[in-house]
Amino acid sequence: MPANRQLLDHGTLYVARFDADGTGRWLPLVHGTGPLTAANGFADQGEIVIKARQASDALGATKMDRPEWLAIDQRNGDVYCTLTNNTARGREGSPGADAANPRANNSMGGVIRWKEIGDFDAQSFRWQHLVLAGDPANERPEAKGNIKGDIFACPDGLVLDPRGVLWIQTDAHSRQMYKGEFANVGNNQMLACDPVTGEVRRFLTGPVNCEVTGATLTPDGTTMFVNIQHPGEAPNDRGDPANPTQYSSWPFGGRPRSATVVIRKRDGGVIGA
Repeated sequence: MPANRQLLDHGTLYVARFDADGTGRWLPLVHGTGPLTAANGFADQGEIVIKARQASDALGATKMDRPEWLAIDQRNGDVYCTLTNNTARGREGSPGADAANPRANNSMGGVIRWKEIGDFDAQSFRWQHLVLAGDPANERPEAKGNIKGDIFACPDGLVLDPRGVLWIQTDAHSRQMYKGEFANVGNNQMLACDPVTGEVRRFLTGPVNCEVTGATLTPDGTTMFVNIQHPGEAPNDRGDPANPTQYSSWPFGGRPRSATVVIRKRDGGVIGA
């Protein structure tokens, strides 16, 4: 704790602007830069850090669709970020759709990636959508997505394995699941994505109303640890006897419990190979 307490005492905090031409800029949140002055409500650097969201708005940063997890490919510098969902664009003063967040009613989410132009101290980057989640059977065009392979919604957790396979975990809330445009998506799941081709394949499906979140592998890739969070959770934490899909007895029967699952191949090989 004594060492970690000073991790953010030095350095510069940046915020991203994603431009429509597929490039972006890192904008420094530094007192006295552009509109970040006392006259505009930022008395000093401490106030800018505390009011980082307002300072970002003042600089014209891009408001993203609920970013959750990051994964960085150490081999080529690609950065992946899950944008879980956002159905409020253009409403109640929220910004409308833009190039990086093209769906105003983005109930399905997606994964965006970028790469620095230069090293990691660069101030610009190039970006693109890896995948827009959804279901081609949806009647609403914004919810169809462009998935190559198995459908999913609301990506959340991310992990890259040593081979470069991107593992995607989902968190569609129990209020959304099993009805309407989510009817074909099913329980939350974990999928393997080839970032080169964009192909996605389902690896596992979690129990009813869980969130699949957090994963890691042993260095040799033969054992994977996956977290299953709050199985059986009912909408608003209230059970509905008329809707049995809200309940689960995972993993041992009786009251559902969060747990970590250990996965190995029977032949002892690399997971996902």
